[in-house]
Amino acid sequence: MEFDDDELIHFEAHGAAPLPPAAVDGHIAHDGARIWYASYGSGPPVILLHGGLGHSGNWGYQVPALLRRGRRVVLIDSRGHGRSTRDSRPYSYELMASDVLAVMDELHLDKAAIIGWSDGACIALILAMAAPSRVEGVFFFGCNMDPSGTREFVPTPVIDRCFSRHAKDYAALSTTPDDFNPFVEAVSLMMRTEPNYQAADLGLIRVPVAIVLAEHDEFIKPEHAEYLARSIPNAEMIYLTSVSHFAPLQRPSQFNAAVESFLDRIGS
Repeated sequence: MEFDDDELIHFEAHGAAPLPPAAVDGHIAHDGARIWYASYGSGPPVILLHGGLGHSGNWGYQVPALLRRGRRVVLIDSRGHGRSTRDSRPYSYELMASDVLAVMDELHLDKAAIIGWSDGACIALILAMAAPSRVEGVFFFGCNMDPSGTREFVPTPVIDRCFSRHAKDYAALSTTPDDFNPFVEAVSLMMRTEPNYQAADLGLIRVPVAIVLAEHDEFIKPEHAEYLARSIPNAEMIYLTSVSHFAPLQRPSQFNAAVESFLDRIGS
């Protein structure tokens, strides 16, 4: 797909490309929440986990590309995001990782490759640590594994446009459409305080992992990404040029090529 939206002007106005019709979609009740999921196509399964404040529709440029490559694609709205609900407990990446396993059980998926973006990447790597038998490999894009890995927040027009789109989508999809500001506060608290994994924890990971960082990522320190790649056995480091934290929306063809190459390398 030859399409660039480096400034997220199209995304703010229209969102990502519409998702195709799902083969299966719905909600499962799990641990105090109703978790939305959808499954597309057939073949080796790939789970796409979106970033914080977003929802599965943000993968609109990735789903068709993966379907064309003969993959089964599974989307999950993280609890409290998109069409999924939450209870009164604080957000935690571990809790959201357990939701992914519940969806995998519902869909009878023994194992899947996981593509994680930002908060979704945290969830994916926690799954690699906690349930390695269920994970073929992790494409870990634009995320940290302890709070020291993040840059000081500096607003930019691109971030503002993404935030504007998230607000519109939350109002359209959520069961609590008027609660966007409390939602942002609760997710932001999680982001400031979690995750908190050390090199020794990361050293126990035994599934294939790619640590992926955009050249202009607004949130993640490059030295932290390189630390993760050093700390996880046999992890590879991938740099995406000319894009930022929003690469799947900015230059889908470049992002998709990196994902597909990773999936081919791990044999998934």
